[in-house]
Amino acid sequence: MANDIFEIPVKTIDGEETTLGQYKGKTLLLVNVASKCGLTPQYEGLESLYNEYHDQGFEILAFPSNDFKGQEPGTEEEIKDFCSTNYNVTFPLFSKVGILENRHPLYASLIEAQPETNVNNGEGMEERLRNFGHTRENPTDVLWNFEKFLVGKNGEIVSRFAPDVTPDDERLRSSIEADIAA
Repeated sequence: MANDIFEIPVKTIDGEETTLGQYKGKTLLLVNVASKCGLTPQYEGLESLYNEYHDQGFEILAFPSNDFKGQEPGTEEEIKDFCSTNYNVTFPLFSKVGILENRHPLYASLIEAQPETNVNNGEGMEERLRNFGHTRENPTDVLWNFEKFLVGKNGEIVSRFAPDVTPDDERLRSSIEADIAA
């Protein structure tokens, strides 16, 4: 997979056609996000993580998705405004993508490269989602909003973190630090 993700077409939140090519050689955290989710406050922790490591070659790339119980219904402009106004987000935001239905090629590639979550907080999150009426159809599917893929400087997937692994979790932070130092 190495550099394949860097060639996949994506759109910025402003609608500009691009690829992730400009991020080659950096440690990346790709996160599917939503504005109306119980995990939305993770934006604050993500921004803090971004500010802490950005100068060391770290980027957070956020991909809104409305695939999880319709928790990202807004337009790109509304999403951008929400993130800026409520969480002072300065990391790159991209246009909405399909993750479960009409899966975007970027997420198809990420899931193919890392079909299972490496780091999770146990079955608690999945059980809570079942009680909420959401069950994964396939065990390789992204579980929910705020699932995280850590992509190393070499373009390989380092790890996949469950949605309830927060940005301040030591497992996530140590994985980021190890790749930055590599």
